[in-house]
Amino acid sequence: MTPPRTPDELHRFGYLGPRGTFTQMALDAWDAAAGREQVPFGSVDVALAALRAGEVDAAMVPIENSVEGGVSATLDALATGDPLVVIGEVLVPITFVLCARPGMPLGEVRTVGTHSHAWAQVRGWMAEHLPDAVYVPTLSTAASAAALGAPGDVMFDAGVCAPVAARDEGLEVLADDIGDNKAAVTRFVLVARPGTLPAPTGADKTTVVLFQKEDHAGGLLELLEQFAVRGVNMTRLESRPTGSAMGSYCFSIDFEGHVQDARVGETLMGLRRVCAEVRFLGSYPRADGGRPGARPGTTDADFDDARAWLDELRA
Repeated sequence: MTPPRTPDELHRFGYLGPRGTFTQMALDAWDAAAGREQVPFGSVDVALAALRAGEVDAAMVPIENSVEGGVSATLDALATGDPLVVIGEVLVPITFVLCARPGMPLGEVRTVGTHSHAWAQVRGWMAEHLPDAVYVPTLSTAASAAALGAPGDVMFDAGVCAPVAARDEGLEVLADDIGDNKAAVTRFVLVARPGTLPAPTGADKTTVVLFQKEDHAGGLLELLEQFAVRGVNMTRLESRPTGSAMGSYCFSIDFEGHVQDARVGETLMGLRRVCAEVRFLGSYPRADGGRPGARPGTTDADFDDARAWLDELRA
């Protein structure tokens, strides 16, 4: 199966559904997806499985939240299974509403359905306004709205979702902007099969998953030194259990730069030497456009000069 290699070759996009999720908002913000087919999936695992099977050309999934940190379902799905690569990211400001079927008063809400990450971001509001409300988990924020919008019984009285989901389902908004952190942002990544690698822009990010050869004192430091000595700045570092044994962890890392950059290439080679496995998950443009600063001795020109000097000695 030949993977698409340019944005113009991506025709079918999957995303964490149903319609009305923040993930769909992220996909709508991706220019190359405009006018293309969009397919909702019930979970991150199912969306990425469809991508691996070739049912879609790319999939938009959440990977990190500014309040709750990494999205474990995405991190674990990318760390295992057939390789996939991230080709882009989108940042979406998060605003939640409390919605219900028309006629439900706020004071009579006893159960609230939503996604676990959303519930974590409205706990303070709930404690103040609905202290006795019981949380009911759903697959997504939009799933809670869809359940309330469908005919028949539902397991909860109200839902927490994006304003667009409440509107699309014809629900009544009981309270606006109920998030505890008004600056909350979720980061989404567009994932494709290997073969699609965006060109360097100078404002890029690279994602890897590192597996240690063995657990030993200083093992994590040994990995981190590969970044530090080459002046490569990490923007995210999380440990995730491998599932092979208690205490066995891998490390999911984002860092500044592109695989085509000399210092990033040197870093990846260093990691390859000291790790049991380096899973490369792509280099792609940063959504915020931030450009890394390089310390003296760590620019591409410095690395090129050092390599030329060594080549001359060997000659």
